[in-house]
Order: sequence, then structure tokens, then C-alpha cells
Amino acid sequence: MHIMEGFLSPEWCVVWFIIAIPCVILGAKKIIDLVRQHPEQKMTVALAGAFIFLLSSLKLPSVTGSSSHPTGTGFSAVLYGVCATSFLATIVLIFQALLLAHGGLTTLGANIFSMGIAGPFIAVLLWSVLRGANVGVPASLFCAALIANLFTYVITAFQMAIDHGASVDAFVNFLSNYAVTQIPLAIIEGILFFMFATYLMNNKPEIFDIAQDMGAPKIGKKKEDSSA
Repeated sequence: MHIMEGFLSPEWCVVWFIIAIPCVILGAKKIIDLVRQHPEQKMTVALAGAFIFLLSSLKLPSVTGSSSHPTGTGFSAVLYGVCATSFLATIVLIFQALLLAHGGLTTLGANIFSMGIAGPFIAVLLWSVLRGANVGVPASLFCAALIANLFTYVITAFQMAIDHGASVDAFVNFLSNYAVTQIPLAIIEGILFFMFATYLMNNKPEIFDIAQDMGAPKIGKKKEDSSA
């Protein structure tokens, strides 16, 4: 998904930075407040960031100028919300651009928006709908992680299309090239988080309670079994 250095025009690079920066700033404040009020959450925040880093580093060649990989943002999104996830994703994307040649600095704003904002946003919406319908936490997190992954690539295809032809054909071309590798990757990512959510609900359900107190999407009853 990471759009490489120089692939977007300077004008669009600026546009995506302008859109992404306010969300990242709010996210930094939220993470700082969370750690101050709940020091015991440091490890969980670090784990959420580690998921984003490790999974998004597993890239497969997809289309010219980008790649396919898991995103790892679904877990952070449902625990801490979109802005906090955008901050964690920003740290990951800067590190990857500087040290792993994955993505770029000029395209950082675009990559933050697709992976750290748009994907998590749709994940939070779906999570809220499913939890409101009393769907279990593991199944809800499976769907949230899967849709965060897929929607990230829809937005990335859109970003690349409007800067290279600005046509429906360009969008469909980028999106169809992604689909071959991205759909199975999204399913695998969803299964991974399903298993992790099952573990948490059996052993550390309070993680979701604390996140809810900090303004994350509600998960319903505090004492809930781990059934899907």
C-alpha cells in the first residue's frame, strides 16, 4: 500500500499532508493522555503499534509504485480510535520510509491518510455496528481488521488514480491489480485478530474496558464471553 517516493505530484503530496496532520496531532495527544492516566496501558499501546509495524512490513509486489501487505490497524482502531491509530501509523511509516525504503517522505501524508485514517475509520464504523448488534468481540474484530485492510487499498488506488489519469478506468485498473493479493491477505489478517481477540477476552478483557473509558467505540457488556 505504501506509495513510493516521487510517485505522486507535489500538489497532491501537499493536499494529503494538510488532511492528515490535524488527525495525527489529535492522536498524539490522545495517546499521551492515555499513557498518563493508565500507565498499565503502555504495553498494549506498544503492542498495537508493533502489530502495525510488523504486519505492514510484510509486503508483496502488487502494482507499479506500491505493494500489498497487511495493515495491522484494526486492533488499534477499535481500542483507541482513528486519531490515535493515525499517530501510531505515522511513527511506523516514518521508520519504514527512512530505514526500510518502504514508502516515502514526500508521500507520507498520502500513506498516513490511507492506512492510518481511512482504513481505521471504516473499521470503527463497522465495529460499532456489529457490537451494537451484539456480535461477539472476536468476530467483530475479525471484520474490523479485514475491512480496515481492504478499505486502505481502495483509498490508495483512489489516491494513485486521481494523480495518474483521474479516471474511473485508472481507479479500476489500480484496484483490480491490488485485489489479487490483497483479498487473501485481508482474510488472513482478520483471522489473526480473531484469534488474538479470543485470547484477550479470555485472559485480559479489561483492556477493552479501559480503552472504552478513553473514548474508544463501545464493546457492550464488560463481562462477555469470547464466543464469536
